[in-house]
Amino acid sequence: MFAFELGQTCGKARRGLLRTPHGTAETPAFMPVGTAGTVKGVTPEQLRAAGVEMVLANTYHLLLRPGAETVAHLGGLHRLMAWDGPLLTDSGGYQVFSLAHLRRVDDGGVVFRSHIDGAEVSLTPARAVEAQRLLGADVIMQLDECPPGGADRAAVETAVTRSGRWAKLCRDAWQRELAPASGAWPGAIAPGRSAQGSPQALFGIQQGGVHADLRRRSAEMLVALDLPGYAVGGLSVGEGHDAACRVLDDVDALLPADRPRYLMGVGEPRDILAAVARGVDMFDCVLPTRNARNAQAFTRGGRVRLRNARWAGDDRPLDDSCPCYACRNFSRGALRHLFQAGEMLACTLTTIHNLTFFSTLLAELRAGIADGTLAAVAARRMEEFYETAGQADAR
Repeated sequence: MFAFELGQTCGKARRGLLRTPHGTAETPAFMPVGTAGTVKGVTPEQLRAAGVEMVLANTYHLLLRPGAETVAHLGGLHRLMAWDGPLLTDSGGYQVFSLAHLRRVDDGGVVFRSHIDGAEVSLTPARAVEAQRLLGADVIMQLDECPPGGADRAAVETAVTRSGRWAKLCRDAWQRELAPASGAWPGAIAPGRSAQGSPQALFGIQQGGVHADLRRRSAEMLVALDLPGYAVGGLSVGEGHDAACRVLDDVDALLPADRPRYLMGVGEPRDILAAVARGVDMFDCVLPTRNARNAQAFTRGGRVRLRNARWAGDDRPLDDSCPCYACRNFSRGALRHLFQAGEMLACTLTTIHNLTFFSTLLAELRAGIADGTLAAVAARRMEEFYETAGQADAR
C-alpha cells in the first residue's frame, strides 16, 4: 500500500504523490510537527481546512509520555490524534542528541536520562523501530546520530559511520520483527506492519554535515539497503543557508529518483524554495506553529509581529489573499488584542493562518513544477516575502 509516484519535473524539482495506508500526500509536501501527538492549538479538522495532508509526531516525547505501549493500547497514534491522514514519526534521535549532558552513546545505541523524571532510558536501533511499530505511523525513521553544526570533521565522520550501521540494524529489525505486507515496494521490498496492522515504510537518514565526501559515503551506505525512502539529516543546525544549498546540490545525484527525499527540520520559506528546486519532496518544521504561539504570522508581504503597537488599530486581515478562517474573520488589530490579553484563541488563529500560508506555498510550487514556471514562482515568492515593503521582516 506504499508507492511514490513521480509526476512532472522542472529541472531537478519533482512533483509526485506519496501513497500510504492512510491516504495520499501530494509532494513537495510540508508536514507540521505534532510533537506529543497533537499539532498544538488546532484540531484535526482545522489542519485539514488549512490544507495539511501529512503530519509528523515525535517518537522521543511519545516514548517517554504516555509510552509507546500505551499508545498502542489506545489504538495507535492515528486514533490517539484523531488524525486519519498520512503520519510520519521521527526516530527520536535528534532530541536525544540535543541532550548532550543527559546521554551517552556507543555503537549499540544511546542511553539517556528522561527530561521529565530523570529515569534512564535505552534507545537502540531495534527499540526505535519497535517503538514506531507500536505508535503505528505510516512512515518511520531510522535511529541516527545527528552531530551539531559546529562539530569537527572527525565527529561528523563518526556519526556517518555509526548512522550507517544503525540504518542496517533498523532495516533488519523492520524486516525481521514485522510481518511482511501483501504489497511490495518497487524493488521487491516488503514493508513491515505496525502493531495496528498497517504497512509501514522505513526511511534512512543521510548525515555528513557540510562535507561532500562524507555525504556521498553516507548516501552510498543507505542506498545499498534499498529502503522505501531517504532523508537528508544534519542540516538546519547552524551551517547557514548557502552551505545547506551546497549540500542539497548533490541530492539528485546521490539519492534514487524513484524514492521520496525528505529534508528534516527545515521550514524557513527560502530554504524550502531552494530545496524544492534541488529535488527535495518532503519537509517538516516547528516554525509555523511555534512562531504563531509567539505572535508572529507569515504573510506574502513578510513576517508580521502581532504584538507590535502599530497593529492596534489596523482593521485589515493578516493577508488579503489568504482564504483561512483567521483572515476571513479577524483583523490584525483584533489578533493583537487577543495576544495582549493572553487569550488562547490568538495562538489558534495565528497557527491556522501560518499553516495555510505553508500549504499555499507548497501548492504554488507544485503548480509551478507542473507548468514549468517554478523559477518564476520562487523568485516572486522570495521578493514578496523578503524584499517587499523594505524588508517586512522588520515589522
